[in-house]
Amino acid sequence: MRACAKKIFLATKVAARGREAAQAETERSFQRLRTDKIDLIAVHNLVDTEVNLAVLRALKEKGRIRYVGVTVWRDEQFPELETVMKREKLDFVQVNYALDSRAAAERVLPLAVERGVAVMVNVPFGRDRLFKAVKDKPLPAFAAEFGCKSWAQFFLKYVLANEAVTCPIPGMAKASYVEDNLAAATGRLPDAAERRKMEAFIDAV
Repeated sequence: MRACAKKIFLATKVAARGREAAQAETERSFQRLRTDKIDLIAVHNLVDTEVNLAVLRALKEKGRIRYVGVTVWRDEQFPELETVMKREKLDFVQVNYALDSRAAAERVLPLAVERGVAVMVNVPFGRDRLFKAVKDKPLPAFAAEFGCKSWAQFFLKYVLANEAVTCPIPGMAKASYVEDNLAAATGRLPDAAERRKMEAFIDAV
């Protein structure tokens, strides 16, 4: 890990209940990752948020972590997430957001911009939901206008084009998927009108 530490952004989560448990869990993360510094540790699923954030902030003050944050994975958690974002000083949030699951864009993502909070997007493919929806279908012709060569790039460019989004974190089981996904960060991103076309396309599938 130390050999490549400068080349990667290292992030993990804590989901403990109680101060001592949170301290023990974060220490195990350092041990398992074989590092003395972690870029980001986030409170998973808003579990015991205040206690876990206090533990993480203590680590941040000591220089052991750079950023603190919280994560959710369901739309139903957005109201609670908004409350936490308004109450706490966060560096990151992680939310579910995809071309066919756009609720985060209504309030959470604008709030992140307002509060200066970075956003990681999990399940940007809706797990495999989006791929199932377009199975055996060709990319729409307009996708070429912003350099899309695959469905993965189409879905990721949509997410990346939202100004609030710092990075998506798709699951990748093969090296070829990594290469394909990385290509979504090349060329231009779809503009507002093109994003509306993308939404209309997927809504009609």
